[in-house]
This record gives sequence, structure tokens and C-alpha cells, in this order.
Amino acid sequence: MASDSVFLIDIERILKQKTGKKYKYIPSFLISYLKRIVHQDELNEFLNGAKGKEGVEFLEACMEFLDTKVEVKGMENLPEDGRYTFVSNHPLGGQDGISIGYVLGKKYDGNVRYLVNDLLMNLHGLAPLCIPVNKTGSQSRDFPRMVEAGFKADNHIIMFPAGLCSRRQNGVIKDLEWKKTFIVKSVETQRDVIPLHFEGRNSDFFYNLANACKFLGIKVNIAMLYLADEMFKNRHKTFTLTIGKPIPWQTFDRSKTPSEWAQHVKDIVYKL
Repeated sequence: MASDSVFLIDIERILKQKTGKKYKYIPSFLISYLKRIVHQDELNEFLNGAKGKEGVEFLEACMEFLDTKVEVKGMENLPEDGRYTFVSNHPLGGQDGISIGYVLGKKYDGNVRYLVNDLLMNLHGLAPLCIPVNKTGSQSRDFPRMVEAGFKADNHIIMFPAGLCSRRQNGVIKDLEWKKTFIVKSVETQRDVIPLHFEGRNSDFFYNLANACKFLGIKVNIAMLYLADEMFKNRHKTFTLTIGKPIPWQTFDRSKTPSEWAQHVKDIVYKL
């Protein structure tokens, strides 16, 4: 793809790719609804306007577009030297990832990398800050190698160990189980872990939809379709990001399994 091209969201093209000959049976009102729910026109207008912006500059443009402000607590806990693994809860799926990347990117002069779903690589402005991860598609065989390379590099790593954004469980909005990858790789590459807590929430509709899909046994992550809509609902807000003290990698010894250590760090995050 040419470097001056802009990735634009095209619901019709995506549906044609995914459904093939069955596309003609999809009612036009459903296509219109999907375009509206993913805010296709507004996002494409923004992406055209942000053309040529990359990395932290692109994140700054996102912050302005969403009118997002962040109050940061614990900036004094950010070390000047070394390389670190930053792990955070994932309450929103939009402003949290953008804000954390922006704050840390400004602090460390763009020397940060997200470990993210490879779909986000389509956003050219974000791509320089991403280590793409696709565990199910053609890259699945490369997944361990890409994670390995990411951790061995000199960049700081930003991770949301839950993978998905938070859900409501037993009346409490909280991340699902944290995966152990960040513990295993941080120990292997001798990176201290810095816990982050981002305060925010999505709408009741989002949590109810996610729980209804789970109850009905629907494996497709339908709630993900609504993340753009949730991002727009969360415009013009101020969020609080709390940075905890670095946890030395030597902490993660054999007294607990890596999965238990991951849960331990998750508990620390929710106490920040």
C-alpha cells in the first residue's frame, strides 16, 4: 500500500470480504446501522484529517478529536532509565489505550510499543507504536516470535493483560482474567513491571450486551462492534491514570505460578 494512502473504514467492503456471495442477502438497513454504530463517516473524516501524523503525534490528534483529558497521578514513579513492561486494566477499549500511549509516549519520546490485535495495524498513524498480535490468523505461528522480539527490544512495552476490555461480573465492572505472558516475558528479559490503573467505564448497554452474548453462548465478540460507539459516548471527559511503583522482575519467583503472579499484579492495579 502506498505510504500516502489513508486507511478508511469501509463496512460494505468488510462485509463483502467476510460473507462473499451471501453479501446480497444482507438487508441495506443492517448495513446502514453498522455504519452508524461504528461511526464510519466521523472516523473517516478524522483519519483523513490526521493523514501524515504518526506515533505520539497521531495519539495527540486522537486526544484532541475525542476531547479527552487525563489527570495523571504518580508521575514520580516513572523511572528515567531502563526498559519496562507497563500493564493496565482495560475499562474502555478506546480512550484508555490512547491516553496511556500518549502519556508514556510523551515521557519516553515515543519509545513505547503496544502489544495489540493486528487489526490496529491498519491505522497507519498508530502502526509505528504497535507490535501486532494475531493468535488466530496467518500470524499465529509467528505469535511467540513477535512477542519475543518485542520484549527483547529496547522499547517500553504497554500491555492490557486481560486482552478484552472490562466486563460486569457479579455487579462489579472489572477486567477478566489477566494472561501470564507479561510475567513470563518480563522475567526472561529482566524488565521490571509498572502497574497502571485507568479510571473509567462504558455504558450499561455495553455490559448488558456482553453478558447476554455470554449467557446465550455466542462465541463472536459482538460487543467489540460497539466499542467505537462507546468511545464517542466517552468524548469530552477527563479520566484519571494512576501510575504505581515499579515491581522488580525478581519478585516473580517460584513461590507462585506465572498465572498467580499475573493475578497478584492485577490486584495491585485495582488498589491503586
